[in-house]
Amino acid sequence: MTNAPHPAPPPLSGRTALVTGGGGGIGRACAHALAAAGAAVHVTDLDADAAKAVADAVGGTAHAADLADPAAVEGLPAEVDILVNNAGLQHVAPLHAFPPERFARIQQVMVTAPFLLMRHTLPHMYARGWGRVVNISSVHGLRASAYKSAYVAAKHALEGLSKVLAVEAAPHGVTSNCVSPGYVRTPLVEGQLRDQAAAHGLPEEEVLAEVMLARSPLKRLIEPEEVAAAVLWLCGPHTGHVNGTSLALDGGWTAT
Repeated sequence: MTNAPHPAPPPLSGRTALVTGGGGGIGRACAHALAAAGAAVHVTDLDADAAKAVADAVGGTAHAADLADPAAVEGLPAEVDILVNNAGLQHVAPLHAFPPERFARIQQVMVTAPFLLMRHTLPHMYARGWGRVVNISSVHGLRASAYKSAYVAAKHALEGLSKVLAVEAAPHGVTSNCVSPGYVRTPLVEGQLRDQAAAHGLPEEEVLAEVMLARSPLKRLIEPEEVAAAVLWLCGPHTGHVNGTSLALDGGWTAT
């Protein structure tokens, strides 16, 4: 009688991940995907209740933090192997009327905080000779849209920051990549869809195809789980040479 083979451990068993903006949308989907792959997950969000709900669901640890505050960033765990910079916010206004304080906060959360978190966690990754940094960018890190000056500027900056880290960290076994989706089915986007439908006097499905997804050949929203699957793939065992890239999940938007 032969012994049955032992099942292989989950691919991220023994790894620890930190996900910002993990209380909902893409961040929540990433927390679930990473935990299902065996990682211990730190869930960080401005909304303490949302962070706790996700952390409880995945057996992780919740952290409430305002990422616009450098002291709050420094208070987050440093001994992590996987960093997912996902937290973000949006404001839509013409550039000449864009509130400077809102512009500054978007840069603080979406550029400065990722930089500080990289700086905070890299010593641990370097010491272990392995690490994965995944930055949730956007098609707006590769293309521009009117009235989104702060968001587009921040995502372009995040793309550049990610590439610099890819060059510096490669000798230490650490990769850095962006995942750059188009419109994802999140409460923020669904709210925009309702508002635009009211403004244009059109059904939501027509607004989705003819207004929001006008530049995308594929006329549907991306599901958060699809973005999380790309994040998980970048953290997996077969992507050690995927480094300094921007993985576009945009339905063909950047091909047009």
